[in-house]
Amino acid sequence: MTLDLVIRGGTVATAADVYRADVGIRDGTIAQIGLGLEAAEVIDATGRLVLPGGIDSHVHISQPSGDGIVMADDFESGTRSALFGGNTTVLPFCLQAKGQSLRAALQDYHALAEGQCYTDHSFHLIVSDPTQAVLGQELPALVADGYTSFKVFMTYEGLRLNDAEILATMDTARRTGALVMVHCENEDAIRYLIGRQEAEGEVRPKAHATTRPVAVEREATHRALSLAEITEVPIVIVHVSNGAAMAEIASARARGQKVVGETCPQYLMLTAKDLDGMDWEGAKFVCSPPPRDEAEQEACWRGIETGVFDLFSSDHCPFRYDDPAGKLNPRGRTSFRHIPNGIPGVETRLPILFSEGVAKGRIDLSRFVALTATNHARTYGLERKGSIAIGMDADIAIWNPEAKRTIRHADLHDGADYSPYEGTEITGWPETVIVGGKVMVREGELIGAKGEGRYVPRSRSALAASAYP
Repeated sequence: MTLDLVIRGGTVATAADVYRADVGIRDGTIAQIGLGLEAAEVIDATGRLVLPGGIDSHVHISQPSGDGIVMADDFESGTRSALFGGNTTVLPFCLQAKGQSLRAALQDYHALAEGQCYTDHSFHLIVSDPTQAVLGQELPALVADGYTSFKVFMTYEGLRLNDAEILATMDTARRTGALVMVHCENEDAIRYLIGRQEAEGEVRPKAHATTRPVAVEREATHRALSLAEITEVPIVIVHVSNGAAMAEIASARARGQKVVGETCPQYLMLTAKDLDGMDWEGAKFVCSPPPRDEAEQEACWRGIETGVFDLFSSDHCPFRYDDPAGKLNPRGRTSFRHIPNGIPGVETRLPILFSEGVAKGRIDLSRFVALTATNHARTYGLERKGSIAIGMDADIAIWNPEAKRTIRHADLHDGADYSPYEGTEITGWPETVIVGGKVMVREGELIGAKGEGRYVPRSRSALAASAYP
């Protein structure tokens, strides 16, 4: 059997096993796994880890973000940054504007991605206007076309759905076999707290955290799970930041519900104190839900270690800091209310979890692979991705587990002008990244071209398909 490329002598890890083997690639697919494999091109992986390419299933790229606000990453810079962080597939969100058809939104979003991507990619849908036409016609047709997941918001004016709209959207998911993702924060409670803070004259970035306390997230998580129970659909609770919301997920599972839990690096590495920086520096850390405290960091680590969390995503949502179209836009300089929500992190997601998790003994290598690749593929219907096995797409990251690096934004590849993790010491970094059998990054140098990344339609999630009538 003629092979195009062999990765020789490395330690292969999957969500189930860790073993020494060569990996043989032909026509973009993993064709052989064994010892002594030969090919015209050989990569020596001695002393390296050979892992499935990361799948970041929660990123925001080229997404409309409000009047005068521009997201820092387009598809070129966003997927380039993802690639250098060891990712081979990303799943950004196609946002439906009020009054817009989902088909029109997708047409525009595909046009932004066309010919620009370094990684493979697939789109979630954000449903902001669940009209009868959207729920009765568009969504069922789009699910059949491979857009098998959509997100609903319980916060943000212009995006949030009320309970009746969420129920109707979930019922469409039940009928079509789609998977629903939910951003859980109680908008009415947030608006009440904002009003109270403003009445007291508190408008600094740190007020973003105090107006979105744990109770706001916990209540909305409970309500989302209750609505999913009523409609009998599995759901994904995204970017969970605290133990109380985790307890709601665990309780729902004990009742027999199918629930996927997701957390992110910011809830392991940052705290609300970071929002209290001098000279409005705290704006760099404004995201929703906000970072909590050290006790909640430890709770999130327990969730990673014990299986409350199935997914570890970046929620990469980048805005430039010192920019009139970013964090320090004219209104953002005057009040936390107008600071764009979101932080960059797609490139640092995997190194942070490897360094803080694997290198420090919190999780093993197989758990790392599950949290960063395999579970994402299984959750979102990416049947040929997320593992190193014969017949799978040859999406592979070769890691140096001993590499020592300090995170500096100057060394990263996104379109932002800062990293929230600046100065963090890291052990372990991906050096070579292969997408669909093509070497895109070799020993830290970009050699692949933009446009090599493909759009990937998805199957129904195994979780949702099992409830599909």
